[in-house]
Amino acid sequence: MLPVSHPVRAFWLAEPGRGEIRSETLPAAADGDAVVRTLYSGISRGTESLVFQGRVPPSEFERMRAPFQSGEFPAPVKYGYASVGEIERGPRELEGRRGFVLYPHQTKYVVPAAAIYLLPPSVPADRAVLAANMETAINGVWDAGVKPGDHVVVIGGGAVGCLAAWLVARIPGSDGGSIRKIVDQTADQGLFAQATNASFNVPAREIGPAGGAAHCDLPRRSRADRADTGRRFDQGKVPLSANVSDARIDAPQFVPGRQVAQPPVVRTVDWLGARELL
Repeated sequence: MLPVSHPVRAFWLAEPGRGEIRSETLPAAADGDAVVRTLYSGISRGTESLVFQGRVPPSEFERMRAPFQSGEFPAPVKYGYASVGEIERGPRELEGRRGFVLYPHQTKYVVPAAAIYLLPPSVPADRAVLAANMETAINGVWDAGVKPGDHVVVIGGGAVGCLAAWLVARIPGSDGGSIRKIVDQTADQGLFAQATNASFNVPAREIGPAGGAAHCDLPRRSRADRADTGRRFDQGKVPLSANVSDARIDAPQFVPGRQVAQPPVVRTVDWLGARELL
């Protein structure tokens, strides 16, 4: 047993729309456990906004449960899944290493050592908090079925959209990479578009034929703002509506019906858990 008794701080959603910092005492670490000191903790703008606002539908309480969540929806609940920290105690070969853990926002915690995804030396700790976003981006690229030679437009240049563009840019295409364009409401992602050898459009409605979509094989949708391309995806509300009639994209549209962290069926057997995150 590894004795751990000093207090730590954690973020809890006390009630919808109100959070608070609470003091907690760590449990004793058993054999095979590790004590992790948090260096960075990432916040999901989409999922955690739903949780914070108390908008998780009762039908999704179980599926949206985080691996190390405490409490229950709608509140009080300790929720989060993008923590990067340094292993202070645990198996000797892990001590001093840094890793990514699907843990809520807390200054220090105890988890099974097997739940820690060790960071490669080349990956900075602050960048590693994007691992969960990258997992979503990978699943999106798999869903889209991007193939060598395809020209892809990514609609929405947020974290997931930019990561999806980064992945697609590494798929061989006729112009040196499959990514053709990133479209967003703001110009913040323009520099990133240049880095992926893609053009950039503002506003999003310029994705029509004049904006280059006429030469696009796969529009990759990664943001749910009401204004962009006339589509609307109201997460956490019933019913879900999606208006694509005026999207001006001449390609079949589909909405995968599963959690973002769940790989497509054809990938499930070999890609669950560690392999996808690594």
